[in-house]
Formats: sequence, structure tokens, C-alpha cells
Amino acid sequence: MPRPNAFLHLPELQGRLTPAHDSGLRLTDEALAEWDAQARSQGLPAHWRLPDSEVERSRREVLATITAHSLDLWVFAYGSLMWNPGFHFDEVRRACLPGYGRRFALGTTIGRGTPDCPGLVLTLEPDASQICEGLAFRIPAPLVDAESRLLWRREMITGAYCPQLLALPTPQGDVQALVLVANTTHPLYRGDLSMQATAATIATACGRVGSNRDYLEQLVRQCEVLGIRDGYVHELAALVRAMACSDAL
Repeated sequence: MPRPNAFLHLPELQGRLTPAHDSGLRLTDEALAEWDAQARSQGLPAHWRLPDSEVERSRREVLATITAHSLDLWVFAYGSLMWNPGFHFDEVRRACLPGYGRRFALGTTIGRGTPDCPGLVLTLEPDASQICEGLAFRIPAPLVDAESRLLWRREMITGAYCPQLLALPTPQGDVQALVLVANTTHPLYRGDLSMQATAATIATACGRVGSNRDYLEQLVRQCEVLGIRDGYVHELAALVRAMACSDAL
């Protein structure tokens, strides 16, 4: 559980985040075995995810300095981590990342979609004209090893991100944070989709974690609570809602 003062800077988030122990995205050995079983039932290949050894190698390389000096780990949240971080933390702040924009440009065939009807989840794309607003969570040093292992399993399960430590401005001062940016060479990267095609995908896809549309609506709600105005997200939500209304007629 977060410390009582973890929400000191953002009391409006108290009660609006899924507790770590209730998160279906906290990929313990047991949870990962369930994901593997579902992948097999859907006909995904045995190598649908990266080997554990490769995920662990990535984690160790990126966090080498953090672990060597027993530092706290800051994590930048811009998508589902904003309402379902899935890890224990001691502090959360507002944060913004200049030079990047959030985009639904990462395909998924299990979390928010299926092999027959793939969904889309968020990734970060370089864009000098953008500033991505989100949250920064601080994992205390004694928990970094255990919590980052679970986080890496969740986010790097197929290697679709390029994890790196970047300077992250927050109202309380700059921090160095783990940031997951798009791996544009990954087979699931869908940066070529138009806004209309993106909306059509989100409107119909559904997977193990829930519907793709619910993912988008949860993002919209959390942005509204935080006063974040993201033109791309709100335009996309309006398109998806219009499609839903059209289908209902």
C-alpha cells in the first residue's frame, strides 16, 4: 500500500488508483502463468512473449545505476499506469515530458484485443512540438528490485518499448525517471494508422483486461481529474463515441 502521505501533492488521486494488490497487471509468476494459458487458448505461438532472461537483462541494464547506488526509482506514467500502476510507491507527482506525445500506436492481441481483433494501447512518440503530461511515481529504494521486476514483465512482455532514464520535470523539481518510449521497429508498432482507423480499432477491440474503448475512457477520466488537456486523446475519444452512437442507430 502507498504511504499515507503518498498523495501529498495530488490528494485528488486518493481512491482513484487501483491498489497494487488488486491489480490484474501485477504480473507475478501465477498471473503470468494465467496469461500464458490464455495465449495458448487463443492460438498465439509459444514465443508470444520475450523470454524471462531477456526481460531481466533489459531491466538490469537500464537500472544499473539505480541499483548500484540503492536509489529510489521514479516511473513516468502516461497511460494505464496513471490509474493502475500495479506497483507499490511512496509518492506521486504531476510530471511532463517535453518532446514526446502519447499515441495509440502499439498493437495488442491479448490485453485489450485478440489475435482476430487486435486492440491498441498507448506508447510515446518523439515530437518536438508536444509535451506529454502525466504522473511520476516514486518507488522507494528497498522495493525497487522486486517492484521493477513486475513492472518490466508488464511493460516489456513483448519488447514493444524502449525503456530509458530521462530527465522529467515535476512541480517539486526535476527527477530522473524511467520512461517507456515507442520501439518503432517492433512488429506490433502501428504508427502508420490514421486517426479514423485508430478510432475504429479502439471502438471494437476487447481482450483479457477489458475493452479497448474502456482503456481510452479511463484515460480521459484521469486526465479530467488532473486537468490535463490532450487534444489528441480528446479528439480520439470523440470519434470513438460517435462511432458507438452510429452503430447504436
